[in-house]
Amino acid sequence: MTTTLITGANKGLGLETARRLVKAGHTVYVGARDPQRGRAAAVELGARFVQIDVTDEDSVEAAAEFVRADAGRLDVLVNNAGIAGAGKPVGEVTGADMQATYDTNVFGVVRVTHAFLPLLEASVAPVVVNVGSGLGSPAACADPGRIEFHVTLLDYNSSKTALVMITSQYAKAYPAIRFNAVDPGYTATDLNGQRGTNTVEEGADIIVRMAVTGAHGPTGGFFDKAGSVVW
Repeated sequence: MTTTLITGANKGLGLETARRLVKAGHTVYVGARDPQRGRAAAVELGARFVQIDVTDEDSVEAAAEFVRADAGRLDVLVNNAGIAGAGKPVGEVTGADMQATYDTNVFGVVRVTHAFLPLLEASVAPVVVNVGSGLGSPAACADPGRIEFHVTLLDYNSSKTALVMITSQYAKAYPAIRFNAVDPGYTATDLNGQRGTNTVEEGADIIVRMAVTGAHGPTGGFFDKAGSVVW
């Protein structure tokens, strides 16, 4: 049985990814900050709930200990939890705004990955999927023909760029683990006030695809919803 943890899995892309992976036969741990919502999602899906706040070191360590005691290993980690950031014009973004956004979107991924590395290394075919964004692509954001060019969010965009580099560095340091970042596209979720043009089903496609890639899949890449390499 494949064991999978998804952070931020009580709604949106995380919930849909959990639904699809449960259907694929995974034992899925629905990771969420809110116990009530997390447990409700787990019951709905036939999954297991684990409380995890990616901005809190103790919470992350407790979640890792829970999965270790319950399963002994982790085969798939989906770092999905993220926030939209301050939503301010570039010149109004403060250092505190940057820190708050990075605490979830960047440092949170590192906290979770660090805590779960021993459990991933206990798997025969471990996989990590980091949910990024096309807004983290310098090429897309510099192309006037792309929608990303018109979105100037200093904290959010740069946090997703950092996430791609973090993914690359982990992939080189841990060649036995398939580390990849993905761009689900402009998906209708609470993160963007449900304004996205893709459904969560469409957005989750690339997350699920990389989550089931196995030992012979790609590693160190940044893939869009069509499976093409982004940068």
